[in-house]
Amino acid sequence: MRIEIKDHKDVKPVRYSYSITSALLLGGAAISLITGAPAGAQVAQNDRMHMEGVVPRAGAPASFADLTAQLQPAVVNISTRQSITVEQQANPFEGTPFGQFFQRRQQGPSGPRTQEATSLGSGFIVSADGYIVTNNHVVAPDARATLEEVTVTLADGTEYTAELVGTDPQSDLAVLKISGSSAFPFVRFGNSSEARVGDWVIAIGNPFGLGGTVTSGIVSSVLRNVGSGAYDRYIQTDAAINRGNSGGPLFDMQGNVIGINNAILSPSGGSVGIGLAIPAETASPIVEQLIRGEEIQRGYLGVSIQPVDDDIADALGIERARGELIQSVQPGEAAERAGLRAGDVVVSVNDTEVTPDSTLSYIVANIAPGTTIPVTYVRDGERRRTNVTVGRRPSEETLRQQQMFQNEDNGPSQSQPSDSGGLVAEQLGIQALPIDPTIARQLGVPADTRGLAITNVDPNSDAARRGLARGVMILAANGREVPTLAALEAVIEAARRDGRGAVLLRVQARGGQPQSIPVRLTGN
Repeated sequence: MRIEIKDHKDVKPVRYSYSITSALLLGGAAISLITGAPAGAQVAQNDRMHMEGVVPRAGAPASFADLTAQLQPAVVNISTRQSITVEQQANPFEGTPFGQFFQRRQQGPSGPRTQEATSLGSGFIVSADGYIVTNNHVVAPDARATLEEVTVTLADGTEYTAELVGTDPQSDLAVLKISGSSAFPFVRFGNSSEARVGDWVIAIGNPFGLGGTVTSGIVSSVLRNVGSGAYDRYIQTDAAINRGNSGGPLFDMQGNVIGINNAILSPSGGSVGIGLAIPAETASPIVEQLIRGEEIQRGYLGVSIQPVDDDIADALGIERARGELIQSVQPGEAAERAGLRAGDVVVSVNDTEVTPDSTLSYIVANIAPGTTIPVTYVRDGERRRTNVTVGRRPSEETLRQQQMFQNEDNGPSQSQPSDSGGLVAEQLGIQALPIDPTIARQLGVPADTRGLAITNVDPNSDAARRGLARGVMILAANGREVPTLAALEAVIEAARRDGRGAVLLRVQARGGQPQSIPVRLTGN
């Protein structure tokens, strides 16, 4: 069972896809809300809800009030406090007659300083002893930030400081724990696979930080694919979902959590009737593993893929558009070891047909690493079959680095990688990553190459004027090897101490020869 989280940051991960705002729903095993009673009592309570007519049996419900009163105590508001380190603005007039004036206007020394930030989201209690499910992006701080505190507020206004039990960024799920009672009200996951288009649903959460808010609608689509990754299967609903609903539950009319509110499709950032929730059947197993403290492991083939459309099918002589086309294969990974290669069309995995609703990435991600499975593919118009021993899916950061320099033309890039040195970016206008064997393969150099790979260059910097760009390697600076950002920072610091206005970089473009290029430091 797997869960996904949504937050005020909604504040940040409210991601838009036209602007896909990040919000995920929990789905899974049947959910009933109780207040600390044993399991048998919960079943009895569900029975009473049906007998007493709390749950509408057919047609449009006369009211959602009774059902909401049963469920709302288990839905919580989540807020976080974070500290963020930011760089003070450098003095652009340093060394000029205006330098002292600018320094006075800065009202403080230059250099890094710490600011406080907050985020808001939703969640729901899944056990009487206080385990809470939410979206990872509700509690995950920005790359520059440190999570200081998570506060959970119950429907009655009681606040608790929460412990972060576990997170799973790839599914955007997280589990918190609050203490102070053994009888917290809670709900359970339902069977999201039984949800049908047209079923009534209600969402409860914390939109825009307003507190407990209930909205209703219907299931608009099941197994919605929006191209967002390996777990790209959502329940779509027209129940209003907004920023702050992230991590909150989507309930069916029996009080079961069938989804975790996670994202919206919107041109404006507000609800336009297209909300997305992580199905319970996806979230529930992941939540259970996080509660047990287990590491989440997923299957991986090591391929980049794209769906087969009619034109590709026609070009390859395939009878109909089906499967997914392998664009590239990662060296040394499962697909390469099994003999798969670029240009193959995978039509089934583990005897499950690859379709838009059941993508290759989704099928493989849900297979345990180390499992040997059959893969059927088409090559040169011929249907073939091979056995593949599934590998382990790397972290999202590793995957990002693996693909960072693929299909690049060495042109300037405006991307903002997270692994950039502050001093290097400030003084040279360059962001870079240490070269590892994966990056070396992408750049076409030996795996043991030592240096830095440029990921971004400020277009207004001297480095850009000198022709440095994404994909260029920095091998040395002022005659010293720079295998890490710290090594390059040390060279820059030494140059500043000696009053030098530039550093001499030994660089190499992909497919080119090493050459030495002087790059002026900022303000010199």
